Amino acid sequence: MTPSLAAEPPRAPSLWISLIPVVVLVALLALNVRVFESADNHVALVLAAGVAGLLAVFGLKKPWKEIEAGIVHSITMALQAVFILMVVGMLIGAWIEAGIVPQLIVWGLEIISPDVFVVTACLVCCVVSLATGSSWTTAGTVGVALMGVGHTLGIDVGLVGGAVVSGSYFGDKMSPLSDTTNLAPAMAGSTLIEHIKHMVWTVTPALAISLVLYAILGRSHGSDAHGLDRVDATVAVLGDHFNLSPWLALPPLLVLVLVATRVPAIPALLLGTFAAVGLGLCFRTPGESGVLGMLGASFGTLFGGYTIQAAAAIPAGAEHELQRAAAATVDSLLDGRGGMKSMMGTVALIFCALAFGGVMERSGMLGSIANSILRLVRGTGSLVTATIVTCFGVNVLASDQYMAIVVPGRMFRTAFLERRLHPKNLSRALEDSGTVTSALIPWNTCGAQMTMVLGVATAAYAPYAFLNWICPLMSIFYGFTGISMTRISDAEAKERLAAG
Repeated sequence: MTPSLAAEPPRAPSLWISLIPVVVLVALLALNVRVFESADNHVALVLAAGVAGLLAVFGLKKPWKEIEAGIVHSITMALQAVFILMVVGMLIGAWIEAGIVPQLIVWGLEIISPDVFVVTACLVCCVVSLATGSSWTTAGTVGVALMGVGHTLGIDVGLVGGAVVSGSYFGDKMSPLSDTTNLAPAMAGSTLIEHIKHMVWTVTPALAISLVLYAILGRSHGSDAHGLDRVDATVAVLGDHFNLSPWLALPPLLVLVLVATRVPAIPALLLGTFAAVGLGLCFRTPGESGVLGMLGASFGTLFGGYTIQAAAAIPAGAEHELQRAAAATVDSLLDGRGGMKSMMGTVALIFCALAFGGVMERSGMLGSIANSILRLVRGTGSLVTATIVTCFGVNVLASDQYMAIVVPGRMFRTAFLERRLHPKNLSRALEDSGTVTSALIPWNTCGAQMTMVLGVATAAYAPYAFLNWICPLMSIFYGFTGISMTRISDAEAKERLAAG
């Protein structure tokens, strides 16, 4: 049947046809979350991709091989990100087993006051993400430790997660080492330096407003009367189970230095993982199985994650209630965390999501939806708004921030030039929505990653990821007011249009 279908001329999808898979996906996600009370959206994405595929082949007369090629191409684009995800899982497991994450938690507990912790968490992630250029690396390393500190201090995990995500995406937008920071100007036709300087207009006020909100909310959430007692008890439990030392700061510093010196993310993370394994072997006392037995256990942790049952070692009784509570907190923070295996559910979700996005993109349905939005554009403000909305829509539909930058970037590049708007206006809008809103969507690769490494649901941290909400709003505000919207001459616009 496929060859006969392939022989028929393909049809351009209408908006209503293109919206059918979207409606099906939204309905299936609502059914899965609301009725089935499940956070696993894999099946919903596969079924929606199946509906999109049937419409493409039987309704739009697209050859199945072409649709299949779109799926493969979509997934191929994310293979590097998937491998990074697995390496981050290994790194988290190794850093916990070696005592690095527990040591970072202890330092945080000893230094940070509950009243300023949320602000500090955001700023720390800003600095680290600027140095690394990666929101995923930042959240998966210092973010994990900050979540542990906040949980122990009695601060809402959603609030802490929002601060970590906001700080992580600040650097993901502004660092020249970031892949999205390089991709956005490439799609828009501007340069990297132009792009970064232009983003200061949106990200600076967004960060300032976020820090003020974190300062207010952090004080109201950090007033637990028994917080200091819990902190002392938790530090004691961590000291009992790990050989803590300042030397444990070496692997995190190694990763920061490697990435800052432009070493690619994957080898930098692998070296940070192996350094943690080696340091852990030096700090742990060999048991009956000897060094080889310890190494075998580390290999098990790299794949299966770290296991701890601290609460089981605390005797029962009212006099040990505080210690048992602290040990239970340590268990909830560290038990079962990390390991390549822990990322497999997320990897499967990424593949399912990108399969749906690949069908939508290759069939033309994704482009049809975006083109319909473009027809509503009347001026600069509505053009910027259309770009922001389209980026967010692609993040929802394609579940990938790279597609949310590439597809709208290609689509709106001509529209910006025709209105004599400098390409850096487009590149800024792409990042103000395509990059930062990806972490707000549970089934997006970025939202799934943040949920996995931070151990908090997207719905819990998203309301507090203030920078991720404010950046697109600031971009829209500038579009309608004309503030910072750089224009070019007719001659330059014609030259850029001719160059494609």
